[in-house]
Amino acid sequence: MSFDVDIGQASERGPRAINEDYAAARRDAGGPDARGVIAAIADGVSAGGQGRMAAQTSVLSLVDDYFATPATWHTSVALDRVIGAHNSWLAAHNHRGDAAAMSTLTALVLRSQTWTVAHVGDTRAYLLRRPAAATPAEARRLTQDHVLDHPDLRNRLTRAMGLDDAVRVDYLQGDLQTGDVFVLLSDGVHGRLGMARIAELAAEGTAQQASEVLVAAALAAGAQDNATAVVVRVRGLSGAGLTDAELRGRQLPVPRRLKLGDAIDGLVVTALVADTGAHLIYQVREPRSGALKALKTLHPARAADPEERALLAHEAWLAERVGEHADAGFVRLERRAEASELYLLYDWHAGITLDRLAAKQPGHRLPVADVAGWGLVAARALGRLHRLRVIHRDVKPANLHLGDDGELRLLDLGAAVSGNSPAAQRALHAGTPSYMNPELWGDASATPQSDLFALGVTLYQLLTGHLPYGEIEPYQALRYRRDPKPPSRLQPAVPIWLDHIVLKAVARDAKLRFETAEEFALALERGASRPLPAVPATPLAVRDPLALWRIGFGLSVVLNLLLIYWLLFLPK
Repeated sequence: MSFDVDIGQASERGPRAINEDYAAARRDAGGPDARGVIAAIADGVSAGGQGRMAAQTSVLSLVDDYFATPATWHTSVALDRVIGAHNSWLAAHNHRGDAAAMSTLTALVLRSQTWTVAHVGDTRAYLLRRPAAATPAEARRLTQDHVLDHPDLRNRLTRAMGLDDAVRVDYLQGDLQTGDVFVLLSDGVHGRLGMARIAELAAEGTAQQASEVLVAAALAAGAQDNATAVVVRVRGLSGAGLTDAELRGRQLPVPRRLKLGDAIDGLVVTALVADTGAHLIYQVREPRSGALKALKTLHPARAADPEERALLAHEAWLAERVGEHADAGFVRLERRAEASELYLLYDWHAGITLDRLAAKQPGHRLPVADVAGWGLVAARALGRLHRLRVIHRDVKPANLHLGDDGELRLLDLGAAVSGNSPAAQRALHAGTPSYMNPELWGDASATPQSDLFALGVTLYQLLTGHLPYGEIEPYQALRYRRDPKPPSRLQPAVPIWLDHIVLKAVARDAKLRFETAEEFALALERGASRPLPAVPATPLAVRDPLALWRIGFGLSVVLNLLLIYWLLFLPK
């Protein structure tokens, strides 16, 4: 369900020769990736010469480009990227020596069950909310003016779009309620009307009528500037976001442990595929179509754990958005709004995971050409995830599935984190220890580079049958002190160019590793045609700083023993 909102906007030039204010609003068409509603207002800086252009482009670029950002991005991240990009464009325009183009900008986004305000300058945003039915709405100012703190310089901005190469944006978020009214105003309006008067006028008629009344009242009160108002009234909330998925995750019961032939929502269980202790995965069949599906649910022992429920809800929300790339390395999640119990339903792909495939081979090694090709597919899939600001956190052979159709797919988003992940999931050092980069054993959090390290470990293992640093447990971080052997020393069929790629991916020093999945994929794609240079060996002082002290101490002991021997036993 998309938002039910009433939006109105009005703008008058007042006594000015031109209107340098600009406002606009857009709403998403709905669907699982709905970004909700965005409204923005800007006031051009008249002294700059191109204030109208700055205000118009700032608003239009934001309300248009916001909907082009990935659905997995947090709202503030999406706004920051778009606002920052346009500010850079305005700043570059101003550096060329043309007439300066600067403006304020205040934006409002309503998404799922939350509102977000982004603000630069002295345009303002207000929230009007009734504390109880049949009571007047209480007004709350959401923004602070970025102006000089002097009575005679109140019109001098300290922050503006295009003023500096980088813009500092204020962000504020809160829970959204049906009946909320948001008002965006230029200084030509809020400079003449007090908060109580704004709240009174914003309640009149429709949102369009309220915006027109606000502008007219400001001009009647003697406004000497352009006057612009945007009014957004929330009549119904959207249910297409993560909050809705979490709510369903809390309310739905967890299925009992199912047996062969049991049915759930018309799906018949044909096999138990996996029991991880936290989750159960079944193969199920739809009787009408005969199609096979993979059903994932919580283990009954975890049914009462609210964090586990939230994590599964986040996986559902994330998989639904990532699943649009099902033809490019991922498995599609089927949305079932009518589900009576808590589970996820994925497309079924017959095949085998790479860890099981390797277990069938002598020495647990797979053909070099196949491993290089699968690595390229996996790197591209990770690149798509990272562009969505999603970190998988559990890349390993067991989560790479080779289908009977020949396609390699990345499985299991249960440990993945996005900007919308629950706090408990972001704080958790998830993943399989032997595939985690050394920094994660300290205070560092997972990054896209963590996935690339894990992919490098995976390729090393598939090529050689061994892990580069051996089996690692949480208390064995010291195992990273030695550099891994080149894969070609364990498997002579591995070419030197692939040696260099894998060793770069698993380098102990993070600065030597691949920075992006695209860089990793490009190296695999180029192969022997443009080989990477060899990764230098890690100096002993870096691998084990205490080793030099131990060596120095040992030499000191030997020299002292020789000196004592010379003094005591050699002839004088």
